[in-house]
Amino acid sequence: MRRIDVIGAGGTGLAAWEFGEPPKTQEAEGPGVLLLHGLMGCATHWAGTASWLAERHRTVALDQRGHGESDKPVAPYTREAYVEDAEAALVQLGLAPAVLVGHSMGALTAWQLAARRPDLVRGLVICDMRASALGAASQREWTDWFRTWPVPFATLDDVRRWFGEDDPWVERPNPARGAFYAEVMARREDGWRPVFDPARMLTSRETWVHDAHWEELAQVQCPALVVRGLDGQLGRAEAQEMVRVLPHGTYAEVPEAGHLVHYDQPSAWRAAIEPFLHGALIG
Repeated sequence: MRRIDVIGAGGTGLAAWEFGEPPKTQEAEGPGVLLLHGLMGCATHWAGTASWLAERHRTVALDQRGHGESDKPVAPYTREAYVEDAEAALVQLGLAPAVLVGHSMGALTAWQLAARRPDLVRGLVICDMRASALGAASQREWTDWFRTWPVPFATLDDVRRWFGEDDPWVERPNPARGAFYAEVMARREDGWRPVFDPARMLTSRETWVHDAHWEELAQVQCPALVVRGLDGQLGRAEAQEMVRVLPHGTYAEVPEAGHLVHYDQPSAWRAAIEPFLHGALIG
């Protein structure tokens, strides 16, 4: 894995991480892939996925603004800024036309970019992201949830335990969830804290929760796969309606997976998306 610096919207510095050796020619290896994490994520959450994707594709994961090792500006955290960042990454990295694989917020960014710049996007994987408006109540729940975090954490084991077992949002123990959040913590003088600013994450979320995104979904012209975890946030009925709205949509679900589909069940996640990549996109 090597870092490549990208300049995003407004001059924001973004860290892009390329996995494996770059192929000699993109045509020989299949389309390039850009991986976009969710609101609570970072590029390294894609390491498992990237390890097998890189066997056939030039594979890059992006730390989006405010996340991972990318710049954390005071503003903006708008939909436009996230989409322009992803667009800049595709162009500057020479990945286009690429496959975009997005989880949660990253999936919304991916389909908004595909609708806006069809010339840059060859295919799209949407992982556990809803197209419907979530509303003000959802935003209040997230605000209240951030307030429950017992930061700073004394150790990374405390992080894993709280997010995997003690978090009021956890219905049953989930070690994978604990490990997921441990990856977005950094050691400070007083203990372990998130690498992102929770207030800015709420600002990011505020820009999409009040609106539906069906119209942009309908504008996606490339092949698209909608993937949901059986116990995730995207319900089956809505996922199938998203497939219907997409001009070239297909559907897959991953059993025994929650919202963190690619992290909960990496083998089943691979089994769900690999046929799409090798069939619809490579033929």
